Amino acid sequence: LLYVISYWILATAFTQFYKIATKTLTKAGALTVLLEFMAGIIILVLCPFFEMKFPTDIRVYISLGFAIIFYAITDRLNTTVRKEIEASTFSILKQISTVFMIVAGILFFKEPFLWNKIVGALLIVFSNILIFYKKGKFKFDKYVLLGVLSNLSFSIAMFLDVSISDNFNLPIYVAITLIVPAILIFIFDRIKISEIKEELINGNKKAMIITSVTWGLSIFSQLRAYQLGNVTTVAPLCALTVILNVLVGYLFLKEKDSLWKKIIAAILIIVSVILIKI
Repeated sequence: LLYVISYWILATAFTQFYKIATKTLTKAGALTVLLEFMAGIIILVLCPFFEMKFPTDIRVYISLGFAIIFYAITDRLNTTVRKEIEASTFSILKQISTVFMIVAGILFFKEPFLWNKIVGALLIVFSNILIFYKKGKFKFDKYVLLGVLSNLSFSIAMFLDVSISDNFNLPIYVAITLIVPAILIFIFDRIKISEIKEELINGNKKAMIITSVTWGLSIFSQLRAYQLGNVTTVAPLCALTVILNVLVGYLFLKEKDSLWKKIIAAILIIVSVILIKI
């Protein structure tokens, strides 16, 4: 329960302050590298409090390697999406990854076709349609598409990454999934050191520091909650961050557009997660 409550606070702060950090960005890739690398370094301070262990099975490293590639794609796309979409809306769109994981589980991993999971997935889809349906038409621009692609990439990473964290010192594992994607983005997005310096100098330093601190710690808190608790209990509790982001976005970032639709969508997502995990 302590780790779940920590996750609520950290994940909500992360979403809100990441949005603020994107308002002054010059190059999305450079900001992603800066925040991700800082987050990975900061989380390492928790290393001494956990058992120092690493897997001996090479297959674990291979799976982690492929997962990291998709995490890098996800994190890079998300920065662009976060800049153009409200923080509260982003937290709702992010739940689409659950739908992808259910579909992949049925199609590729031969998991049983259960109606509660299908209904839960449909509720998530409906909640997103509710948010993006405005003035008699469905607003599906390139940023929504990038958000969907980001969630698809994240779902692939999660399937490759299942239970890998148990094989590592947990803070080191979180650091790896942040620092290595940052390095990949730096290389393949052709980011220059000068561009990262520019983001640091001209950006909102307070927002960047809080984003970096809460990024690694929110991942750590969620993973630790899953390690110590039951998935059927932890998952619905973690989903409460959706409605927290809607409320905090309204109060903190003045995201007043379609507030009631967002609240209904957030409640539907919480109900869907409970259905899926029954």
